[in-house]
Amino acid sequence: MTGELRQGRSAEADGGRGARDRADGGATDVIVERRGPILVVRLNRPRVRNALTRAMAEQLASAFAELDDRAELRVGVLTGTPPAFCAGMDLAAFARGERASLPDRGFGGLTQRPPVKPLIAAVEGAAVGGGFEMVLACDMVVASADAVFALPEVRRGLVAAAGGLLRLPRAIAPVVAMEMALTGEPIDAGRAFALGLVNRVVPAGTALAAACELGERIAAHPDHAVLASKAVLARARDGELADEYRSHRELLSDIIDSPDARAGARDFVEGRSGGRG
Repeated sequence: MTGELRQGRSAEADGGRGARDRADGGATDVIVERRGPILVVRLNRPRVRNALTRAMAEQLASAFAELDDRAELRVGVLTGTPPAFCAGMDLAAFARGERASLPDRGFGGLTQRPPVKPLIAAVEGAAVGGGFEMVLACDMVVASADAVFALPEVRRGLVAAAGGLLRLPRAIAPVVAMEMALTGEPIDAGRAFALGLVNRVVPAGTALAAACELGERIAAHPDHAVLASKAVLARARDGELADEYRSHRELLSDIIDSPDARAGARDFVEGRSGGRG
């Protein structure tokens, strides 16, 4: 089915410009496309592994609001233009004091208040840092065979502050969550599937198609039944997550906003730039 672009233009229609790093958070950094009852939201800064800026977070929040507001839209799919799903926040912007989190919505306009309607993550490549935290805020995950997941913040002197430390031990055994958070080491798609983080693993390059197929199966059922079932399951899964999210932000705010955190981000960016030549 031919999709209807809701924001920006596809990279092809834009003469390839949408595939370039857009430091100003241009419209094509987030592409929103309607495919029948499915709203596909695609992060589109592949040169920087879809790292999020504040402008992108605002565009994402708008897309998720559209998903919930439009009756004809039944399921959302969040994905990223390869080679990665999302590398988290744009550390260069963070070092300058910019945040990709929105009040009452969280990182990427998602992690604190996800959509009411079902949201599926279609993951190709790396979902790390805030990118992994966005995956954890989705209801289901379809991952390509080359997908990897990690919370590497400790390696940069930072803390995973977008809800990952709260959601991860709800999704997998707390001891495994502790290991991932304290070592920063990644797990591959097979391991994520074995741990129950991922619904299905599909061949590389097919995660979006598989996620849309799953969304179509969900959308085939009556809306009220789907929404009620999700609401009950989400409440059972999340418990007091909303209150915990607020308290953990207060607990971590001094670390997140510290000069050491910004310095760690700057060191990482400068080291990465130096490594590129």
